[in-house]
Order: sequence, then C-alpha cells, then structure tokens
Amino acid sequence: MSHFLTAHLVVPVANAEDARATATALEECPYNRITVVHVVEKGGGVPDKIPLEQARSRAEDSFAAFREIVPNVETEITYATDVVKAINELAVELEVDAIAFRPRGGNRIVQLLAGDKALRLVTEAELPVIAVHDGAEVNH
Repeated sequence: MSHFLTAHLVVPVANAEDARATATALEECPYNRITVVHVVEKGGGVPDKIPLEQARSRAEDSFAAFREIVPNVETEITYATDVVKAINELAVELEVDAIAFRPRGGNRIVQLLAGDKALRLVTEAELPVIAVHDGAEVNH
C-alpha cells in the first residue's frame, strides 16, 4: 500500500464480537499502524460493572479477536469512568492521526439512554474521527 489515509489509528473495541466486526470493517480502510484500545469502565465511587480480572480477560479476548482479522496491531487497556474521554486522551497521548470506530447498533432511544458514546466520540474528539461500516444492517 503506497498511500495511507492515516499513518496511525486508535481503534476502540468493546468485546470480542465488536473487535472482529471492527477489524473486518477496517480491512478496506488504508492505514499504516493501529493501536486497539479497550477501556475498562470504572464505577467512579460505586462498584465496578465487572471484576477487574474479568475486565482484563475481556480486553485480551477482544485483542485476540481483532488479531484474527488484522494480526499486526498494538494494544492498550485503559481504566476510566468516562470511556469517550479516555479514548480521546489516549489518542492525543499516542499522537495518532485519527480515531476509527464502528458504530454499534441500537435504536435512537437506546442511544439516547446510553448517552450515545458514538456521538460524543465524534463531537468531543480533538482529532479526526473515522466511522467505519461493516456492511451489516444498521438500525435507525
């Protein structure tokens, strides 16, 4: 590949299924280097959603699933109460060219109730954000 859209991407993944779908979607996106990130969402004064060891295991499973499709990637696990902020901060820290993500399903009500992390990622990022599509049915 002689022309890269971006030299270095940060790519957040939530779980193994999401990682496989995101990696598949990125096959058509020109890049030179990818850092896959899994954010372990901390409780912030309340108990965490899942135990730390289970969270680490989920992250490692996600990375392994991503590597099934795109083998040569770097990985980062980060811990934060604000997933979107953590992704943005890591992207800036790593001096990447862009953040690439695959919007996850869910209707507008689900997105509204969940805080619509995809919308926040796009609107709050200090870097360009690339939404990749895996060809699956998208819910509107």
